[in-house]
Amino acid sequence: METTQLNEDWEVLTRFFPEGWEDKAYELGALKRKRKIDSPQSLLRVLLIHIADGKSLRTTSVYARETGICDINDAALLYRLKESEEWLHWIATELMKSLNWNVPPDYIKNRKIRLVDGTSISEPGSTGTDWRIHYCFRLDGLICDHFSITGPKTGESFERYPVGNGDLMIGDRGYCRRNGIFYVLRNGGEVMVRFHSTSLPLSRRNGKPWPVLEHLRTLEEGMIGDWDVWVKNRQDGGLIKGRLCCIRKSKEAIAQAVKQIRQNASRKGNAPRPETFEYAEYVSVFTTLNRHNSNEADILNLYRGRWQIELVFKRLKSIAGVGCLPKYNHESSKAWLYGKLLVTLLTERLHQEAEFFSPWGYPLSTPQRNCR
Repeated sequence: METTQLNEDWEVLTRFFPEGWEDKAYELGALKRKRKIDSPQSLLRVLLIHIADGKSLRTTSVYARETGICDINDAALLYRLKESEEWLHWIATELMKSLNWNVPPDYIKNRKIRLVDGTSISEPGSTGTDWRIHYCFRLDGLICDHFSITGPKTGESFERYPVGNGDLMIGDRGYCRRNGIFYVLRNGGEVMVRFHSTSLPLSRRNGKPWPVLEHLRTLEEGMIGDWDVWVKNRQDGGLIKGRLCCIRKSKEAIAQAVKQIRQNASRKGNAPRPETFEYAEYVSVFTTLNRHNSNEADILNLYRGRWQIELVFKRLKSIAGVGCLPKYNHESSKAWLYGKLLVTLLTERLHQEAEFFSPWGYPLSTPQRNCR
């Protein structure tokens, strides 16, 4: 009875997978010969038992044997996982495309908007960070167009991503660094980052310091500021022009920000600087976008789109349990992470379907009519 129910649940789940996913298993080398695992269905099913349920390779192999999915040992399953890296990545990317995200505003349709972020991962028993994931999503549909895993010493920077002519790279405070900004500009792109006063000193056109707080203090609640600023290149001393677009937060948002600063300081055992609390009263965004093409409200609204990627990371680290990487091999680690991404996106897809719940519980394909 239990096996029958599992088979029925799996049959419903596969209806959400992208078209051609089984053929891709052979094309991308995940399934080269039918020894021990005789079909893409069985392969993906056993991999997701390991990845989604968090079962060990040995426990997964025993469970797969008892439920009649396949007869494979843990060593062979690890090999199958490593060989499935490209396949899992392809399925996850196709699932991303199937999600019905909001259509971006008209003023960004003619530009490739790319949201970047990163997260740290530790292996079991580790006392520090072992891996770092770097993501890049397109805002028009949140399509993942770059994904990489690096060592713990590789910090966040726009330099981790390929940049093309006309790309707009959007990042949080961790990407507010001169080297990364100049890298994007050299490759024909533009940047938009949450401003960090320490990492990105701003200047006037003549090279003298630009007093950020003096300008921020002129804003009342709900007011938006938009000022021309310059950033000095460390290598040649040249200046590039940008803009600082800012808005003062509501009283409730300020109180929440101050509370978070105090909690972080208490956890780290240090005292925040007075100006840290003052900067927390504003949302400040630095961008190189031209004012003639986008006004200050456009900039701040566009930056809101960056928060959508935060939801993806939140799901990866909480729902999918990506915060602990149970692999000691680079290839199997990457395949496992792609599998986690697949699980996360499938969860999102099921959530969207639930909002339009139907009693049959799955999306309709081409109907088979009974005309009697």
